[in-house]
Amino acid sequence: MAIPKIPLDRWIDQAVLWLEEHLGTFFNGIRILIEAIVHSFEWVLLGIPALIIILLAALLAYRLVNWKIALFTVLGLLLILNLGYWDHTMMTLALVLTAALISIILGIPIGILSASNMKFQNVITPVLDFMQTMPAFVYLLPAISFFSLGVAPGVISSVIFAIPPTIRLTTLGIRQVPSDLTEAADAFGSTPMQKLIKLELPLAVPTIMAGVNQTIMLSLSMVVISSMIGAQGVGADVYRAVTQTKVGIGFEAGLAVVILAIVLDRMTQSLMKTKKGRG
Repeated sequence: MAIPKIPLDRWIDQAVLWLEEHLGTFFNGIRILIEAIVHSFEWVLLGIPALIIILLAALLAYRLVNWKIALFTVLGLLLILNLGYWDHTMMTLALVLTAALISIILGIPIGILSASNMKFQNVITPVLDFMQTMPAFVYLLPAISFFSLGVAPGVISSVIFAIPPTIRLTTLGIRQVPSDLTEAADAFGSTPMQKLIKLELPLAVPTIMAGVNQTIMLSLSMVVISSMIGAQGVGADVYRAVTQTKVGIGFEAGLAVVILAIVLDRMTQSLMKTKKGRG
């Protein structure tokens, strides 16, 4: 006897329709907020002359890492400017910064709660597994339904795809704080909030920053996918090159993404180290 098929797809479609009908105003408010954040980043990044941004980025790279990364930052960003992808690269950076900002604001508190509550961690862990293993394209469908086309669904998809490392590594960092230090804090009469702010979070910062680094890299990996639903930036150039089989343009746009990824990765990696060395 054939086993009847569970109409899971219909249940999900009905749930999406119900959410659209009853929470449409809420989703519209989120869309407006996300678009405002993205456009604010774009206004700053596109309003400042490119050479000034390159100089500031190089100084930051030198301060955080070393002169080699600073030199790479200058040469890489000048190459992007020369190839004509500067504006689109800044749009991509605005999307990445927005997704990373939202992921950090949501992810760190969730990670702290997970570290302090084993029952909550048991619930959130399979959810994070689901978020990390579900194909990224699947997130686009409900994002389009709730937020229409544009930058908002792209940012939301990036957040869902990229937030798990921040949550996981925040939890790990707090739980790795030596027990003798927490016992000493308890012995001195510290409240849970004092212990968290003055002891656990400072010691967990390198591990938390590792999660932030991974979140930024995963957000950047979503730029091409986000371009399929209206998000602008270098991802749109890559997607256009793929659909039109223009290898040269695709390589140039992809190179801009790679340069941006390396610069962001090296800068955020340096924040994981308690001591910076200059090479």
